[in-house]
Amino acid sequence: MDQFRPRGSEVVARLVDENPLAWIFLQDPEGPFATAAPVRPGGTEGQLTKLIGHVPRSGRMAACLKSPCEALLLFLGPHGYISPSWMSDRTQAPTWNFTSAQFVAEIELVDDPAFLERHLRDLTSGMERARARAWHIDEMGDRMQKLAARIIAFEARIICTQARFKLGQDESDQTYPEIVSGLELDSHSRLLQWMHRFNPDRS
Repeated sequence: MDQFRPRGSEVVARLVDENPLAWIFLQDPEGPFATAAPVRPGGTEGQLTKLIGHVPRSGRMAACLKSPCEALLLFLGPHGYISPSWMSDRTQAPTWNFTSAQFVAEIELVDDPAFLERHLRDLTSGMERARARAWHIDEMGDRMQKLAARIIAFEARIICTQARFKLGQDESDQTYPEIVSGLELDSHSRLLQWMHRFNPDRS
């Protein structure tokens, strides 16, 4: 069994939710290209089945998606270098802890202002939650509709998912707390949150 695999669809959805900027890889007559775009997880009954985002109307991705096609979407969450300098066992090798997910999906544009507005409200609410003086999209007033006219939504129906959460599951009981202490010194708080989620008995 792969000890770095995700523990259920909800874990992958959380990764997307907390790290919404995706690299989206497509191909058009000029060749392969990638676009970075904010994306939100979607689905029903706790299952991650689709990804919803937006891109500029005048961009290469929107032109490429005049017809639905398959795309590869990549997400990289918290990650960090793990230094043997933190460890009492100096024979250890350096490594990298990380959280990542990739999706092959059937992606198409959704040229629907109401759909786009729901997506933008969901995206901004997700990014603003728990912030002091959290901002709300309605504070833009009429400007929101003017800016929204420059972008277009897309929906990506997930065909397959590959996710990897390398978060110290393979480390010894001696080495794991030394890594945690080193990451605390390096201010990797978000990576530590994920490590604790995957190693609850060692937090």
